[in-house]
Amino acid sequence: MADFEVVRQAVIPAQLSTVHTLLADFHEWRKWSPWEDVDPDLRRTFTGPESGVGAKYAWAGNRKAGAGNMEIVRDTDREVGVRLEFEKPFKAVNDVRFTLHPVPDGTEVVWRMTGNRSGLIKVLSKVLPMDNMIGKDFEKGLDRLKTAAGARP
Repeated sequence: MADFEVVRQAVIPAQLSTVHTLLADFHEWRKWSPWEDVDPDLRRTFTGPESGVGAKYAWAGNRKAGAGNMEIVRDTDREVGVRLEFEKPFKAVNDVRFTLHPVPDGTEVVWRMTGNRSGLIKVLSKVLPMDNMIGKDFEKGLDRLKTAAGARP
């Protein structure tokens, strides 16, 4: 059972299929992920299928970017699930889920991350809760997702 959860949501003024494509294809994450620009020399590796279940993305970068990998473990019309593993600056495995709901103004996206705190993160989260550490990044990512979805043909 997870001992933390960070959740943010936003309405993206785009069709559900457009938003889904941006989430289910790691190649598209460069357009909206709040962490893609923390290291201009970030090294990226993509393996597996182009998108959907089994698609994998690994990164390695500076101290801010760290290193880790992600794999899409669930992909339906209305949900994309990702296994997120951090290797540096700390080790952690978290579950990420994007849930999509059609609404009159577009698509509501609920971005949720759950996991267990251990080591350095457990100590840090006593002073700065996980929601405070990650929530603003989720908000930035959702704002960028709006822009990316609007830029698509």
